[in-house]
Amino acid sequence: MSSSADLNGSSPGFFITLEGGEGAGKSTQSRLLVERLAASGLEAIATREPGGTPLAEAYRTALLSGAIAPLGPAAEAIAFSAARIDHLDRKIAPALARGISVVCDRFIDSTRAYQGALGQLDPRLIAALERVVVGRYRPNLTLMLDLPSEIGLARAAARRGNGAVADRFEQQDLAFHDGLRRAFLNIATEDHGRCVVIDATRPPDAVAEAIWQAVTSRLLNRRTVEREP
Repeated sequence: MSSSADLNGSSPGFFITLEGGEGAGKSTQSRLLVERLAASGLEAIATREPGGTPLAEAYRTALLSGAIAPLGPAAEAIAFSAARIDHLDRKIAPALARGISVVCDRFIDSTRAYQGALGQLDPRLIAALERVVVGRYRPNLTLMLDLPSEIGLARAAARRGNGAVADRFEQQDLAFHDGLRRAFLNIATEDHGRCVVIDATRPPDAVAEAIWQAVTSRLLNRRTVEREP
């Protein structure tokens, strides 16, 4: 894996991640945020995890189909990390190095929540994987899209349409998804300097505006102040 850069100092591109449960609207809001950044004169790209590169998309297919699930949460965490290595090396890191901001639908917090909190993996294993795979490529800002689990699952089902099969994680029961919501909120509380919780029950345009306010206050205004003599 290529060497990491300090995103809080040497890299001019922002690294923004969107996290949350199923049906929270992460992919929609990622697209809208990239459009808003571009309208403000900042080049940006949207990507997702698992995925973002051909190899990582192959991992995505295996993971979401449930093919790796019988091997346990540790195997899933390692598979997610393998996909993340390729994603970082081939897409995220090169974009940031060119001054292009990256908006990613899921990143390290999903591994912490799904395989860590709910899979009950040893936190030391999760931390070790992050240290080796991610290094200093940590998000400048993480937007936690929060909504009740039953609403998110209903949205996910509507998005799939009739006859489509739910993926490995969408198939879990409501208790699983309630636990997932708590895990994301706990992460946001513990790392409040990086994370902002966004009420995702609101209409998409209202959610997009709340996201933009967070990006402006946490990143854009701060960069302007730092550049002033």
